[in-house]
Amino acid sequence: MADPLGPQRHRFDIPDEVAYLNCAYFSPQPLAVREAGLAALDVKSHPWNVVPDDFFSPGERLRRLFAGLVNGDADGVAFAPSVSYAVGVAARNVEVGAGRNVVMLAEQFSSDVYPWRARVAEGGGDIVTVPHPGDAAWTDALLEHIDDDTAVVAVSNVHWTDGRKVDLARVGAAVRDVGAALVVDVSQSLGAVPFDVEAVRPDFVVAVGYKWLMGPYSHGYLWAAPHRREGAPIEETWTSRMGSEDFSRLVDYTDELKAGARRYDYGEWSNFTLMPMATAALELITELGPERIGATIAPLTERLERGSAEIGLQPVHSDHRFEHLMGVRFPGGIPDALRPALAAANVHVSVRSDSIRVSPNVYNTAGDIDRLLEVFDSIV
Repeated sequence: MADPLGPQRHRFDIPDEVAYLNCAYFSPQPLAVREAGLAALDVKSHPWNVVPDDFFSPGERLRRLFAGLVNGDADGVAFAPSVSYAVGVAARNVEVGAGRNVVMLAEQFSSDVYPWRARVAEGGGDIVTVPHPGDAAWTDALLEHIDDDTAVVAVSNVHWTDGRKVDLARVGAAVRDVGAALVVDVSQSLGAVPFDVEAVRPDFVVAVGYKWLMGPYSHGYLWAAPHRREGAPIEETWTSRMGSEDFSRLVDYTDELKAGARRYDYGEWSNFTLMPMATAALELITELGPERIGATIAPLTERLERGSAEIGLQPVHSDHRFEHLMGVRFPGGIPDALRPALAAANVHVSVRSDSIRVSPNVYNTAGDIDRLLEVFDSIV
């Protein structure tokens, strides 16, 4: 494991009395990202300073930053406003059809599900849902459902409800063996867990920018493998067309799309407020490094796992999760007293399905974990 970082709370505006353990819901905005956003507001105030190149060049910097986080290339990066948009692009460009199926995990996040339901409703095929494996590994359960009828495996490497992980390298190998496509959502890991497209070899990778990537809401990412870059976009935006940098020629309509994944960009992606904020966020993640971020979070989740088990709760064991996100279950279900007790203690986590989802980051301390454990202990 990489060396952990030193204290990083100074990079955020988080009062001492707040124990925010909920990055999987919404990351606190780093001060550098807020400053970039405030500075960016002046752009619309002075539109006479905006030139055509300002619509395009900042995006190339951001593509390179995102590509670096997945060990990919900038030509494979497109911008998406949401997971559902990015998965929609993937669904449009992957064949399913009658007799074939799309494999996904039980209780997967809805934005990863609805585009595939629409795809099979329109073109035929079925959705195969892998049941929750209990105390076993998701990876083994998933592999049992991949066969010659599988057209697509659409999963995350981290289950969003409780942090249980999937070994995507093993899954990717199984997917290739049957000639299927792999679509991966790394929204709940990228930024705190290293991800390598060369090791996993997915067809498409999607990620929101406002969780572990610490950027603004409504600006996310899609990476497409080289053999998936000549497909059809789901939006007919002018910026995806060849020659669109020359505003004087925009009336010379063309059906020729830009090379690479840029054809999949959403309209108005060059948002002059969100783009600088997203760039500042990825610059920070790149500076700190996902490996070191994960190493910094690991002692906190280890402390939570140990402490919650000691008071009779059921935490997800470290063998089944990454360092940054974990679920804790009460044996009898979520107590009614939990939410008011958390609010009174100013401790912030999420309830997802039957799990208390805890997701600290580099701004948290052991004291934040202890406050959560005190709340748990008070209502057991």
